[in-house]
Amino acid sequence: MEAARLLRAGLSQSEVGRRVGAHRQSVSRWARELEQQGLRGLRKARRTGRPPKLSAAQLRDLERALMRGPEAFGFAAGLWSASRVRDLIEYRTGVRYHEAHVWRILRRLNWTCQRPSGRALERDEQGIRNWKKHRWPRIKKKPSASGARSSSSTKAD
Repeated sequence: MEAARLLRAGLSQSEVGRRVGAHRQSVSRWARELEQQGLRGLRKARRTGRPPKLSAAQLRDLERALMRGPEAFGFAAGLWSASRVRDLIEYRTGVRYHEAHVWRILRRLNWTCQRPSGRALERDEQGIRNWKKHRWPRIKKKPSASGARSSSSTKAD
């Protein structure tokens, strides 16, 4: 609609494309539609691209299923992976997606990739801090104070 407003204001198609961030061919198509059928025709213009395989209701159902967790669907671990989500989508809707597209669907649902921190539950943070502060400085290799040369020195005597 912004492009239609700019076209009606007399801007060139290329300038309209730059301002709204659209390809010139799209602006040309919009200008033709605007000229032939007006704003009403432009609003009713068919959308390009492949229609989605999952409806809005199916996406809501998928999100509710994801919230239940993978264990509710017989998976051993409590983490969703792209292949598990793909299997869930196929099980619930009969639609099969590639794993790469499953990530797009998850992003559309505002789900992000979550990775475990990789730290042991038994990890002693206070003990680690103490070791770094007291023990490590004592055993850390330091250059000798005498200025003795390294055996790998490349300088000539």
